[in-house]
Parts: sequence; C-alpha cells; structure tokens
Amino acid sequence: MQWQEIWPPLLGGAMIGLAAAGLLALIGKVAGVSGILEGVLRLEKHELGWKAAFIIGLLAGGVVLALAMPGALPESAPRALPWVIAAGVLVGFGARLGGGCTSGHGVCGIGRMSKRGLVGTIVFMATAAVTVLVMREAGAA
Repeated sequence: MQWQEIWPPLLGGAMIGLAAAGLLALIGKVAGVSGILEGVLRLEKHELGWKAAFIIGLLAGGVVLALAMPGALPESAPRALPWVIAAGVLVGFGARLGGGCTSGHGVCGIGRMSKRGLVGTIVFMATAAVTVLVMREAGAA
C-alpha cells in the first residue's frame, strides 16, 4: 500500500476524533450524530443552536467536498432509491434501538472506554458484515 492511499483516511479519522474530543471538551456533549439530528428535529430549545450548527457543518462539509473534489463522491447511488430509503429507515431504527449510532458508540463511546460503546460497535460491525454478504449474494443471483 502506498502513502497516497493511506493518508486521506488517516487524516479524516484524525479530524473526526479531534472534532468529537473538541465537542466533549468544550461543551461536554457527545458527538453522536443520530442524537444530535433527533434534537434538531425535535427543536430542543436549549440545545438547538449547537446541534443545528453541527448538522449544518456536516452538510457543508459534503458540499465543499463535492465542489473541491467532484470525483471523490459517486455520481449516483449504488442502489435504487427504494433500497436507499429502506436502508435509511433501518439505520434510523437501529440507532434508536441501540441507543446511539456508530459515531456515538464507535467514535465517542470507545474513546471514553465505554463497555456499552464497545458492544454497540461490535454489533454494528457484525451486522454490516452480514448485510454486505447478503446483498452480494442477492446481487449475484
């Protein structure tokens, strides 16, 4: 593997870790995206400002990437729209059922040495692996 292939994911991971640590250090909040988005959708009075800024920052980052490096993002979804919608609903349901999403459990939970975060991340990753296998088999048939 060449350095040119390694540094972008390393840099991205470091930036995510720094952002999560910064949010925790500065305002004592965990950067769990599903919980933050839920707070915005519920229009939480005392937390709406920072949560909305966080979500806007995520969206703005995607827009900046699309403008700065158009080839970095796919031109179309890898699956048909109904599959993408179904996947989004299942991810949202799973995040609620699991008490958080991969950013909350994986990045922040494991970083804080949380057993719940570790177990949640193991379940997410195992489920993702099984889903990939099933989808590949469905595509091959």
